[in-house]
Amino acid sequence: MNKELFSYLFVIIALLTGALYYNNTIQSPIISSLNAIKISYHNINQSIKNNFNEHFFQVATIQDLRQDLLKYENNHLVMQELTSQIHDLYQENHSPLKLETNVELVRTISYEKFGNFNRLWIEIPDYNGSKIYGLVYKELVAGIVISKNGRPLALLNQDIKSAYAVYIGNKNAPGIVHGNNDDLLIVNFIPAWFKIQKGDEVLTSGLDNIFIKGLKVGRILSVTSAQGYQNAVIEPYYKSNEPSYFHMIRSIR
Repeated sequence: MNKELFSYLFVIIALLTGALYYNNTIQSPIISSLNAIKISYHNINQSIKNNFNEHFFQVATIQDLRQDLLKYENNHLVMQELTSQIHDLYQENHSPLKLETNVELVRTISYEKFGNFNRLWIEIPDYNGSKIYGLVYKELVAGIVISKNGRPLALLNQDIKSAYAVYIGNKNAPGIVHGNNDDLLIVNFIPAWFKIQKGDEVLTSGLDNIFIKGLKVGRILSVTSAQGYQNAVIEPYYKSNEPSYFHMIRSIR
């Protein structure tokens, strides 16, 4: 009798687990509730840390430094775009110059699923799920943000569905980089007439309306040819050791 009861309970648990894992209708409200709890936990935790710091240090100094840090990160990305556009301006003569980059700090909530460290739920106020956003960590490209079930989901560089446009080397060879569920990234559709070498740097091109031009992605490790194009394996600069905070590019020029 005990064995039959155990078998019965095991089958029920297995069916329930499968339903939660594969059924978005069941999964969606549960994830929403869990994410709300996690956001509250993060807010309380951050509030305690801030109150502790402000108690032992000068309140005005800490608040000023926080604001300065946010401004620095935002302005540094804007300056990166400005540098790229000035370079193009000198080359093309009378090229229009316009900057409308909007960058904001975003916080991670949790991994989407246990065992997959390339996907993270992100807390984004006033989220617009109709767009894809670029994710940056200290000038390095970290991945993209997409909408899943109406909520912002970060796909880090190594995720196979994280893809964006890049330039390679001094000749700005175009390509599309994507993850490979591995430590390394792949660049596809590089035109065959460009000479690509090991050690060439890979930067964002800005042509995908996701990233500004000139953000660092990685360096070439190897190159192969297939069907009239070249493919390259690159080692990314960004290593997702502590994915707590990122800067998200909400809009570009």
